[in-house]
Amino acid sequence: MNLQGKVALVTGGTMGIGAAIAIDLARRGAGLFICARELGDDAQQTKSAIEAAGGKANLMSLDMSRPEDCAQAVEQTVAHFGRLDVLVHNAGGPSFGRIDEVSPEQWRQTMALHVDACFYLCKAALPHLRKAGEAAIITVSSSAGVRGVPGAIAYATAKGALPQFTRSLARDLGDDNIRVNCIAPGIIRTRFHKDMPAERKEFNLKHRVPLHREGTAEQVAEAVALLITNDYITGETIVIDGGLTMRIA
Repeated sequence: MNLQGKVALVTGGTMGIGAAIAIDLARRGAGLFICARELGDDAQQTKSAIEAAGGKANLMSLDMSRPEDCAQAVEQTVAHFGRLDVLVHNAGGPSFGRIDEVSPEQWRQTMALHVDACFYLCKAALPHLRKAGEAAIITVSSSAGVRGVPGAIAYATAKGALPQFTRSLARDLGDDNIRVNCIAPGIIRTRFHKDMPAERKEFNLKHRVPLHREGTAEQVAEAVALLITNDYITGETIVIDGGLTMRIA
């Protein structure tokens, strides 16, 4: 897919991995509609970076854990740009706790933000993606969803559901020429991992990541661009974690 003149909706696109994805897609010629729960300084910086790259971006404050906000994200994208070609569901957030520590409310909120939102967004976007004639959907999992992780059962379960959702949706939408793929980042140099205790991060990078370093949001964005632009990849999950999921220790 050539992204010149295409339109992408990126949820959670104002900081970290989401911002890097949005900026990269803008550099490749796509118009961007970006939504996040809060539109602070990060959002304005992302918008400025997109405009500096010659792109166009529209920002809107929405909560992807709410079905009506998912529908509104799609509606506003099409209202603003007149079309929708690419959907990237990156909205999410940490959810810590072992099973005996996680409340039913926390469990439901985690599933709503990561999994339910993906369902509602794709369902709302489908008529517009079909009209595009060629379209792509990207879901964002995590290495935690591939291998599991202690002390984050709700988060790991939610992220683990996304690759299966991706495969099933890819089978459903192949006849529509809509490709669906997933990325699963590991330890990436973003605010998400900033609060990881220094000793834990040092141990992980030394003993569990074969490349012994963090990844960058830009490296994740490059993988997303590959999955969007290569029109013979669908139903796949690309793990971007320096080898972490091999669990060498």
